[in-house]
Amino acid sequence: IKDWKTRLSYFLQNSSNSTKMTSKKVGKHRTYFRPSPEEAQLWAEAFDELLANKYGLAAFRAFLKSEFCEENIEFWLACEDFKKTKSPQKLTSKAKKIYNDFIEKEAPKEINIDFQTKNMIAQNIQEATHTCFSAAQKRVYSLMENNSYPRFLESEFYQELCKKTPITKVAQGT
Repeated sequence: IKDWKTRLSYFLQNSSNSTKMTSKKVGKHRTYFRPSPEEAQLWAEAFDELLANKYGLAAFRAFLKSEFCEENIEFWLACEDFKKTKSPQKLTSKAKKIYNDFIEKEAPKEINIDFQTKNMIAQNIQEATHTCFSAAQKRVYSLMENNSYPRFLESEFYQELCKKTPITKVAQGT
């Protein structure tokens, strides 16, 4: 428990309201702030709210890492990226990469799905389509929503994000 607290505390220490986390991309400059308690509380309303928020997604990912099941969110994100792929050549190469990383037996980030779904994917990636991972992605989404997400909402880290920080008055000298 201490190890995951240390990992998750990174977000608290490095993203206070006054500290900016910046992400630079070519031609873009974005600034991220620690979410307000109200924003963090929105994540409890729906799993999709959490996944749609960059900070929420990062916090959930760190939580999954602390529970040794980050392959689930990584697979889900890889599938989301896969579905946006336009080029048929890229679709095939991405399908094979996802299969090698997450689906095949003894894959480095093997996800927990049934044998029939694995076999169906193995057949479907021969002629990859945007839906070849849909059944597995739905299964993983359901696992996260029904198992990991409720535990995340009960976690000390999430509870800390939802706390309102007291406003302290600074004594002014005359």
